[in-house]
Amino acid sequence: MSRDVCVVVPTIREYECLRAYFRNARDHGFDLDRLFVVLVTEDFCDTEGMRAMLDEEGVAGAVFDGDARDEWFAEQGIAEYDHLIPAASHAQTSFGLLYLWANDFEYGVFIDDDTLPHDEFDFFGAHLDNLAHEGSIEAVSSDERWVNVLYQSDADLYPRGYPYAAMDEDIETDTTETEHVVASQGLWTNVPDLDAVRILMDGDLQGQAQTRTGFDDFERDFVAAEGDYLTVCSMNLAFRREVVPAFYQFPMDDNAWEVGRFDDIWSGVLLKRAADVVGGEIYNGAPLCEHNKAPRSTFDDLANEVAGLELNEHFWKEVDAVEPEERSYAAVARAVGERLVAGDYEEYNNGAFLAECGEYLLDWVDCCAALAEQRATAVADD
Repeated sequence: MSRDVCVVVPTIREYECLRAYFRNARDHGFDLDRLFVVLVTEDFCDTEGMRAMLDEEGVAGAVFDGDARDEWFAEQGIAEYDHLIPAASHAQTSFGLLYLWANDFEYGVFIDDDTLPHDEFDFFGAHLDNLAHEGSIEAVSSDERWVNVLYQSDADLYPRGYPYAAMDEDIETDTTETEHVVASQGLWTNVPDLDAVRILMDGDLQGQAQTRTGFDDFERDFVAAEGDYLTVCSMNLAFRREVVPAFYQFPMDDNAWEVGRFDDIWSGVLLKRAADVVGGEIYNGAPLCEHNKAPRSTFDDLANEVAGLELNEHFWKEVDAVEPEERSYAAVARAVGERLVAGDYEEYNNGAFLAECGEYLLDWVDCCAALAEQRATAVADD
């Protein structure tokens, strides 16, 4: 079988977690020759150790620290777009998206280095099965147009990125038919993905949570109904190639306003709007992963998040407002970029950051177009 899956792992610490994912694949009979692993890291990290790990496991891949990313941009002739990848930020996963887009991969998988697979699930196989799913599934909606991915849990928790104004929602469930799943979001046991305010409300000062999640909290797979939004966390996620132009991981941390922690959240909002416009679904549930978030000061996380909390209450409404004439992922992304650039957000704390996000998103669409043109030319020359 062809090498058709690009696995993107942002890491500065626990890259050895990948051995567990490879072991899971072997145990379930998944063909590891289908994978190409892109480790996105920093110049001060053990890049040689990362390469050695891939060699020992017999899995194809490459390691990109900051210097290697700069070289890659230059080799592709797109150095003018290297600003799209922020320094020292989880949003560097965007580099993996560009690498996938520039090559022949049909699927992408995001894995965070503080996670482990559960033996009960064929991790890679289950994600690809979800992407191929055509048939009945539970559809969830709410009167706030937001779906809490923890809605099945008895715990009163809301995930990181869920707008505070959309809490205390009334939900409805129905059954729908999926026709074209474009992303598969696996959820998480052990430490739930919460923001700092909610972690403090749960009584934890170590950046984790007193309340933990288990299999019973995720009994049924589901989709958010068309027109509703949900939080998309990139720690355990698979997606189709086609969504990349509308899946930019927004430039957090490395910005003048010090906004952080919303890269995957805002990219998920953009993806959901684009999927609704183009015609696609985001599948949620299995395969679950075990999230072993390392202890750290909850107040440090709060400091990183507070600059963007107000913006997060409004970002989704700006995305929801676009009505592009063309039904494509690139067209939706471009429409959102143009709206953010043109918007007046002075009333919000750090509102100018939304305009910068719009500029970066427009550059992202252009960068994807440039890589696609190069790829088409290369294929024609062959």
